[in-house]
Amino acid sequence: MSENPVALVTGAATGIGAACARRLSAEGFRVAVHYRSSAEKAQKLVSELPGSFGLQADLTDESAIDGLIKEIKAEAGRVDVLVNNAGYNVNAPMLTMNLAQYDSVASVARGTWYLSKMVLRRFMFRAGTGRIVNISSVVGHTGNPGQVPYTMVKAGLDAFTKSLSQELVGKDILVNSVAPGFIDTDMTEVLPDEIKETIVSRVPQGRMGTADEVADVVAFLSTRASYINGTVIHVNGGMYGG
Repeated sequence: MSENPVALVTGAATGIGAACARRLSAEGFRVAVHYRSSAEKAQKLVSELPGSFGLQADLTDESAIDGLIKEIKAEAGRVDVLVNNAGYNVNAPMLTMNLAQYDSVASVARGTWYLSKMVLRRFMFRAGTGRIVNISSVVGHTGNPGQVPYTMVKAGLDAFTKSLSQELVGKDILVNSVAPGFIDTDMTEVLPDEIKETIVSRVPQGRMGTADEVADVVAFLSTRASYINGTVIHVNGGMYGG
């Protein structure tokens, strides 16, 4: 059993997930670093964060999530904060995308629903307290061509936040979303310069955000925001206000 609070961050090996893991570790959490396939990066992150541990699981597989819950129960005995960061995207116009590609994006949302249910049931309800932070996206509000399934999933994640927070009324379990705009990560690093320039031209602050700036908001919602619930907080440099 862990005396320190425990944060489970999904998709934590890289990008925003890794930044959230580092930030929550700095706040005194033991961090469960979830990853699907980036084992080397995840283990490197674990080695940097005192008391943290890695958890490999395919979140599209119900039995894998059950296994993850058992592992974290054995290792730490608790989950105080769940950061649902894991996601997947396929860029293609709707008319050329097939159902397998759609399912590869949408199935992660199904896993987020099931993982949240199991964390609530096994840990947060028993403790009488908890925080769930869902990482959605600005494109769930603005739309984005070539990303119909991804934008559907991200919009649905914010609806999930609002509905679940209402189901948990009367409990000290708060559910919120953080919706990043265009963030400088490995995923955006590979974009051609002309596309990056077009993106930045849409941002009033004139630059992409950083993963650390998103992680700061996640940490606030996880530790100090006692009167914020069922809310979507946008972190996008002013390009969209909600």
